[in-house]
Amino acid sequence: MVTRSTTETLRVVFFGTPAFAVPTLEALLGSRHTVTGVVTQPDRPSGRGQRISSPPVKALALTAGLPVLQPPTLKDAALLEHLASMKADFGIVAAYGKILTTAVLAVTERGFLNVHASLLPRYRGAAPVHRAIIAGEPQTGVTIMRVVQALDAGPMLARESRPIGPDETSVAVEHDLARLGAALLIRTLDALAIGEVPEMAQDDRDATYARKLTKDDGIVDWRWSAERIHDLVRGLHPWPHAFTFLDGRRFILRSARRTAGSASAEPGTVLEASGGRLTVATGTGVLEILEIQSEGTRSMTAREFLAGHPLSAGERFRSP
Repeated sequence: MVTRSTTETLRVVFFGTPAFAVPTLEALLGSRHTVTGVVTQPDRPSGRGQRISSPPVKALALTAGLPVLQPPTLKDAALLEHLASMKADFGIVAAYGKILTTAVLAVTERGFLNVHASLLPRYRGAAPVHRAIIAGEPQTGVTIMRVVQALDAGPMLARESRPIGPDETSVAVEHDLARLGAALLIRTLDALAIGEVPEMAQDDRDATYARKLTKDDGIVDWRWSAERIHDLVRGLHPWPHAFTFLDGRRFILRSARRTAGSASAEPGTVLEASGGRLTVATGTGVLEILEIQSEGTRSMTAREFLAGHPLSAGERFRSP
């Protein structure tokens, strides 16, 4: 094994885009290692007004005085030349948003490492946190893996687990995993600076795929159990949200919980709609809606909603 000085500084180029990636870049900037540049997605329109906005990573990088590249494609020869000129030991990836090409993977001396928000090989793909919560998983975590051409299939250098609370949303879990992943990456880089870190191959037989979220993922099927619908609501917060229909109108379920009791009514039937309580029959058990939003209006508590949208027991929420 080749050993190195315990004070060796590694040069890294960082690939990341959304808020999840920010703690990793912050940790790198606060470490003894040197960030030679940042690659992030191009500025894009967002929100109702479709105003052009920059990725969260870009703002931090510019504040830190780092060179920022926002290539529309990773196949540009000028980009490869620029990356090669940075003479990085490692590339670090945290939710960049595109699969890196073979040419990009070859521009650093020692390859690329990825901060992935799941306990690989489970939940490879674009939405690991959301999919884990939707599936009702009791645990998740972060994995530092070597990037290979196959999606999230590279050997693992480090993992750290974290329980998922029964009422936690994807926002809370992802925020915490971003912090855990950043710290785990720095520990891994520090270890790599003084020697080789063992790498463990993933068992592809245990792999699952966390595909990208779409609005259609939010459709509530009231024949499901209250627990499954509750997991959907919290897993799809803050986007695209779980939703249902009543009298042809679309309603977003912003927050809900399983409640005691059972119901013999048809799934989707309103059981109680008074005193701030809005409960609905499901395929198994009862779901209490805590916050709900009519499309085009603000989110409301059940009490606020019922004050302006009187419902009666026996009315029925439906799927499209």
